[in-house]
Amino acid sequence: MALYQLLLGLLLSVPAQALAWVPAFDQCLDRLRTRALSEGITAATFDTHVRPVQADESVLALLDAQPEFTTPIWDYLAGLVDQERVDDGREMLRRHADTLAQVEAEYGVDPETVVAVWGVESDFGNTFGKRSLLTSLTTLSCRGRRQSFFRGELLDALRIVQSGDVAADRLVGSWAGAFGHTQFMPSTYRRIAVDFDGDGRRDLVGSIPDALASTANYLERSGWRSGEPWGFEVRLPEDLGTRVSGRTSRRPLSYWQQHGITRVDGGQIDLPASTPTALLLPAGREGPAFLVFKNFDAIYSYNAAESYALAIAHLSDRLRGQGGFATEWPTADPGLSRQDRRELQMLLLARGHDIGQVDGIIGAASRAAIKQEKQRLGITPADGRAGRRVLEELRADVGGAHAESRTTH
Repeated sequence: MALYQLLLGLLLSVPAQALAWVPAFDQCLDRLRTRALSEGITAATFDTHVRPVQADESVLALLDAQPEFTTPIWDYLAGLVDQERVDDGREMLRRHADTLAQVEAEYGVDPETVVAVWGVESDFGNTFGKRSLLTSLTTLSCRGRRQSFFRGELLDALRIVQSGDVAADRLVGSWAGAFGHTQFMPSTYRRIAVDFDGDGRRDLVGSIPDALASTANYLERSGWRSGEPWGFEVRLPEDLGTRVSGRTSRRPLSYWQQHGITRVDGGQIDLPASTPTALLLPAGREGPAFLVFKNFDAIYSYNAAESYALAIAHLSDRLRGQGGFATEWPTADPGLSRQDRRELQMLLLARGHDIGQVDGIIGAASRAAIKQEKQRLGITPADGRAGRRVLEELRADVGGAHAESRTTH
């Protein structure tokens, strides 16, 4: 009786939704198995790689938190297009010059753009992500929004494993299922990936030639026009309204030229006057402005966010030897490079904050520490954002932190 009462008490202490979760997940797996077998996935493949999966509910919180849509543009670009990534990208251009030349000959996409995608997507293979694709995709197939979409991705991931192209334990990546050097979703892999090194496998994890060529193939299929620019930073006349700005508000190039828009560097735009062109104002008319063309759309299709496409486009220009934007972002507190973020984390550690590893990734622990320091320093808003001001204030405060440490010890 005592054991029964104990078990009953434990049962009653568990939320009802949690009790429903286990059988509901198992029932979802049964439905997934039926569909998988009907679409050519073997029972052995499914039972080996999906049936044992334990749901990872942490991925559900990430569905609505993509940094392309939640991070200020100046923070987003500061971390993705910093001098460190430019230097590494130039080294990749040198190291893989022969492969990139062959890729350009085959698909018409220049090496700088392909390498820029590689750099933004995985930091040249240094950050594939750590989540099991099969775990994430199985969870998202049974919980949260867009279950139908993720079920298709899960089945395509199983096809990759079943074909022998990439082993299941090497299918690790983002929470949403992107993987490999240039972070393809499984369905994109199925349609676009190529075996460029000729070993009989389309391996975007272990083969850099396969990954670079597959990226160029994707851009070509998305309408890439060889030899044309993605766009230019431009200067707006004072009297120009911005009502018709936006990537989808296309006008002939001549329309913008007639309204007095010019390149910030004074150069010519050597494209036909009829070229469909859009005016992009990612931070409003006070920030940098851009005229963008078809190749910007091709980059945008890789991950449908203007900030993402601008990061790749700008990095490709930096790899060609161009400098930063001529117009500053309209903020008094600019974003930080990865080196700056690592320095900020070291300063937080020096102040006694337990933030874990110094890696330049501003996670929850770093944000909590930044918020505390902003409150102490009187910086408003006292939030967890890593910006230039809190970095400079903590630099100036290093002496005080050391004195405080000696006093307390």
